[in-house]
Amino acid sequence: MPKFSPLKNAIIWLVVLAGFILALPNLFSKQELAEWPAWVPQRQVPLGLDLQGGSDFTLKLVRDDIISERLETTINAIGKALRDADIAYTGLSGSGQAIQFRVRDATKVSAARDALRELTAPVDSAGLIRNQVQELVSEGAEQGEAVHLRLTDEGIDLRVASAVTEAIDVVRRRIGEVAVAEPSIRRSGNDRLVVQVPGLDDPQRLKDLLSQRAELTFRWLDPSMPVQQAVDTKPPAASEVLYSLDDPPVPYLVERRAFVAVRDVVEAQPDYDPTTGEPVVSFKLDADALARITPLVEADSRRQFAIVLDGQVVSTPALADAISGDTGRISGNLSEDGAKNLAALLRAGPLPATLTVVEERTVGPGVGTDAIASAWKAGMIAALAVAACMIAFYGFFGAIAVVAVIVNVVLIIAALSLIGATLTLPGIAGIILTIGVAVDSNVLIYERLREEAHGAGPLRKALDTGFSRVFSSIVDANLTMAIAGAILFYFGSGAFRGFAVTLAIGSVTTILTAHSLTRRLVRGWYRRRRPLRLPRGIRTGFFSEADIRFMAIRNPVFILMAALSLASLILLVSLGPNFGADFKGGSIIELRSKSGVADSADLRARLDELNLGEVQVQELGTERDVLVRVPSQEAGDNAEQTAIGLVRAELEDQYTFRRVEVVGPAVSGELIRASSLGIGAAVLAILLYVWIRFEWRFALGAMIATLHDVLLTIGFLVVTRTEFNLASIAALLTIVCFSLNDTVVIYDRIRENYVRYRKMSLSVLIDASINQTLSRTVLTAVTTILALAALYLFGNGLIRSFSMTLLFGVVVGTLSSIYIAGPVLILFNRRGDRARGGQDSASGDDEPANTATGTA
Repeated sequence: MPKFSPLKNAIIWLVVLAGFILALPNLFSKQELAEWPAWVPQRQVPLGLDLQGGSDFTLKLVRDDIISERLETTINAIGKALRDADIAYTGLSGSGQAIQFRVRDATKVSAARDALRELTAPVDSAGLIRNQVQELVSEGAEQGEAVHLRLTDEGIDLRVASAVTEAIDVVRRRIGEVAVAEPSIRRSGNDRLVVQVPGLDDPQRLKDLLSQRAELTFRWLDPSMPVQQAVDTKPPAASEVLYSLDDPPVPYLVERRAFVAVRDVVEAQPDYDPTTGEPVVSFKLDADALARITPLVEADSRRQFAIVLDGQVVSTPALADAISGDTGRISGNLSEDGAKNLAALLRAGPLPATLTVVEERTVGPGVGTDAIASAWKAGMIAALAVAACMIAFYGFFGAIAVVAVIVNVVLIIAALSLIGATLTLPGIAGIILTIGVAVDSNVLIYERLREEAHGAGPLRKALDTGFSRVFSSIVDANLTMAIAGAILFYFGSGAFRGFAVTLAIGSVTTILTAHSLTRRLVRGWYRRRRPLRLPRGIRTGFFSEADIRFMAIRNPVFILMAALSLASLILLVSLGPNFGADFKGGSIIELRSKSGVADSADLRARLDELNLGEVQVQELGTERDVLVRVPSQEAGDNAEQTAIGLVRAELEDQYTFRRVEVVGPAVSGELIRASSLGIGAAVLAILLYVWIRFEWRFALGAMIATLHDVLLTIGFLVVTRTEFNLASIAALLTIVCFSLNDTVVIYDRIRENYVRYRKMSLSVLIDASINQTLSRTVLTAVTTILALAALYLFGNGLIRSFSMTLLFGVVVGTLSSIYIAGPVLILFNRRGDRARGGQDSASGDDEPANTATGTA
């Protein structure tokens, strides 16, 4: 073997050393790392919420709030502009985004429009490109003295985007009231926030805080007319009817204008009324508010006002009873928790619009601990099984492969630590799967070395030739995985982005370790031993004697597999997938009985009384654990959270809520679209890569084989009624990668043999290529199945269904790479087009080879 340059040697070992240094901090606690010198790397892989516990919320800003407030503000601005211009008007009102009024003097309509020119002028929109947005436009032609205006959708979008930006700071302050850990808050689209809070003990309280706008105002009661008359007829223009929080609610006629708002409050704390002992909220006012309030108290201390919170009357005290100096007190049948929450809301400030929880994924800390333990156990068993398999088949070279795989895993952990990527439970599954799949590259290398060593040349040349020829196959196989991982990350969401990250990183590190590191280790072995032949521990020689005529039965097998694909398609259309909450909305709740066995029948009966639809209850793991599925409520974005609140109120005394997943109908529809786009984009990108590398007939064969695998796997999910969720999407993409990986390796050998055996019949050439790569195909399938079997047997519920789907897909993908991808090439007579110029008939494919055997 040629010598590695000193620079290349140094780079390889420096990368390995850097990987171990960067991964090392993950073996120690944060307290221990704090004692390390500052110059030593201390970054650890951040754990996802499914491993450490916590909550992941998607909050949607209520657009109607922005529209209604913008409508009211614009109407007031129009009235002021007309009055300043001395233009008499009547009927100024609005509905939705439309505003209309009439000018009393028809000759002044043009003057009225001129007076409103400032309101209808375009404004700048912030962003990468500053555009002019017109928030208010004239609607329709002038009709006498009537003027019609409309708030534009573009203007509302601008206000929504601004409100989301403002809401981020308020949400962060509110989370600080209930959680110690630093939250992660990011925008999602124009009107949503994604909030992640690790280690959250009381997610329900946080949801209560985030879902309240907390627009607190003090308004005078309007005594100008009886409240019932205002309800029956119409209240005065400057007043409105609001209702209390009582059951049944009590109406009050209050003025629209507030004399104190929540922005005037500088401090708020939960307290107790010294007279009654009831919970209250004590607050202090700023100097400006105090200057307005003091004369009012001195003038009429017994005047009543309404304390209004988000459009509902909390209480109606007298001024002297609620305000004394610069301090005040809010009372009104508050509970202790209610007083704490209200004080927290006042301290954090109001939201610019209401936020609705449209998606929730909450995991208790106990669930994360159990998940880590099961994943660690499954990972160790998978690693030991794969290592034993490799050493059993390859002896000393197998031990080298084990070292390469260990370094591979270390580099994945180091990369995650370096870039700060979050490790989730599916991410751990991705690492375990990488252990099985990464062995494939080492098997490719060893089988190529074994083939080259059978030649007449020296072993040194055979080793060098083998490594050189196998490199393209390794790159092709792993780049397809990297492409799928990148696209899954782009289109995916939640914890399964972690799976995409480890899949993509693992593909890159596999190319590095399996080729460069393994080659360096094999070269070191050769330099020390100077052997004349490969180690005797390689036990895959029996595959080299195989001369299986796979293509001889291609027609019946192809027809059978095509029939199974068609049957899967029929089942998919007729029965349909068993969509989980990710794709049809609804809630999944994992419960654990606080004492004794969980009574499924009792749970079913109690939940049926809540009228939430067809609630399903099933046992989960132990006799204390159950899984509750609540169907989508389909009554608005907030309906799912209302259902969860009812379930929690009914069961929280006897059950611990270990895991909660809530997906609203709007989010589930978006997940379906994103998942469909993700699968389609991944398949197209990979097939484009195959097309570029192997020409269109190979790409078409790979596409047909991949479509067959996807259809059969979906049929398996339909027949077994396995829940189809985001995990299923990740499994399907992984199956696509595995199948294409196998197909690419066989195609790569077929392409190589085209050049070597130009007159060999196509069917025999394909058989020869399959037989030459048979040991790689079998061993890769075996090691991958071992890793997946460990996940299935020792993983938790989510990983078990994920690994079961992958187990089926690996078997199907292995068969399709032989009996779908091969026959498609014969169907298009790829060999005839290229080697014989299209002169041979289709029947000529089955002619015996006259230059080489099928296992040459």
